[in-house]
Formats: sequence, structure tokens, C-alpha cells
Amino acid sequence: MRIGFVGLGAMGRGLAGRLAKAGHEVRAWNRTPPPPDLPGAGVTVVPALSDLAASEVVVSMLAHDGAVREVFLEGGLLETLPAGAVHVNMATVSVALARELADRHVARGLAYVAAPVLGRPDAAAEGRLHLLVAGPDAAIARLEGLWAVLGQRVWRFGDRPESANGAKIASNLALACAIEAMGEAAALAEAHGVAAGPYLEMLTATLFASPAFKLYGTLIAEDRFEPAGFRLAHGLKDVNLALAAGAEASLPLAFASIMRDQFLDCLAHGEGDRDWSAVVNAGRRRAGRV
Repeated sequence: MRIGFVGLGAMGRGLAGRLAKAGHEVRAWNRTPPPPDLPGAGVTVVPALSDLAASEVVVSMLAHDGAVREVFLEGGLLETLPAGAVHVNMATVSVALARELADRHVARGLAYVAAPVLGRPDAAAEGRLHLLVAGPDAAIARLEGLWAVLGQRVWRFGDRPESANGAKIASNLALACAIEAMGEAAALAEAHGVAAGPYLEMLTATLFASPAFKLYGTLIAEDRFEPAGFRLAHGLKDVNLALAAGAEASLPLAFASIMRDQFLDCLAHGEGDRDWSAVVNAGRRRAGRV
């Protein structure tokens, strides 16, 4: 399959490499000069967006709404793709933009599938992502051979692409809240003579027994926030997406507002490029523990 890939950041590099290793013809483009360690024989880095015009499928993994809009709407890629092509957007974007993109693709005779992911860059490179997928049934069926390459499981959320983005935004909000909960619980345990490491090991083996909680519990206990698997600045973006989606549905998200302020505190202290689990430092600072 002729695949155009847009976005060679930490997540995109692993995904493009996996597609190439699976035997697909992958032509990739990045908004900035790509890193020299792009994995996977068969990935051809092209200099211009127009070089992706002959793609049967375009897969994109971009950082935020502005980047997606810049490439597909303002940059003209949407206008150059052949009728019948499929765009798989794996980025976490707003519900509003997902809805707009779906409409714009239909108007051009293109299929649009939202497939945001759960997982970090190592999971992307190893095919262990969970894919939250929504879009036209025919387009999703057409991509059946790609799903197993890109992740370990597909979770279907209907035929409206924005539904997948709603599910992803809600999931990131839940994880952000869990990180904050572990940070506060560890601080309380420490205040009463219990070291964070043993406490969080117990917590993530019992009440919070999940791979994600175990990972973040370890990062918090060891103050190991660099290198970032998922940047704190992107965590703020996703919490803001949750607040916007809640406002659209007249749904109050009280704890999301608290998390936004926690992330803003960390950005104000220069922590935007650290792992988003460093958000626990906002509470630590107020307690005089940082």
C-alpha cells in the first residue's frame, strides 16, 4: 500500500518504521527537518507535502490542532489527495476540529478516520498501542491490514470520527487526574514517615494495579521526569481540550479545572519539556517539598 506519513516526532517515527517494516511503501514528511535516526528501511523522507499526493492512505501524527490545520487545511494537502484516499489521524485533537475535518474530507471525496492512541513512544515502536478508532465502516475495514501493525488492539467508537477524539481526551484527563492522585497520596504517606517508593509500589500493585499507574508511580517515586515520554506542555493541551469538550456539552469538569492550574504552575516553573508526571511538583511546591 502507498502510505504517506505526516509527523516524525517521537510517536510518528516508531509508527512510520513499523509500516515500512510491514512491507508498505512509506513516504514521510515532517514540519521541521526530521531527526537522522528515522527507523525502518523503506521510509522515504520527502521534502514537500505535494510529494504525498499519490498516497492511497495518509497517516498523520501531529502535536496539536494548529499543526493539523496548518498541514491539511492551510498547507493544501487535503486538496492534493486523490479521490477515495483515506486519512487516518492518530493525533489527539479537539472534538471541534475532528468534526470539521470529517466534513471537509467528505466534501473532497475522501474518507476520514480518527485513530488517537493510548501509549508512549516505546509502545508505538513496538506495536503495543491501543487504538481508539471511529469513522466510516468501509474505510476502517479497508485499513484492516494496518491496525495490527500500528497497535495491539482496536477500540471502536462508532462512525463519527469526533467520538474517538472525545474518548481519547477523556482518557488523558483520567490519567492526568490519576497522576495527581498518586502524587498527593505519596506526599501524604511521606508526611507520616513512609517513603514514596515503597508506598507507590504497594499502591500500584493493589488499588492502582495497572501498567500505566505502575509506570507513573515509579517516575514519581524516583523524580524521573526526563527524558519525557509525553511532554508536560502536551498534558496541559489535552486538559484544555477536555475543558473545551465539556463546555461544548454544558458539562462541568471541576477536577479538570484544578489540573489545568497544576499544569500551568509547572509551565511557569519551566517544566514544560519534562514528562507530564512532573505535574505532581505543583503540589510539592505548595507544601515546601521541592
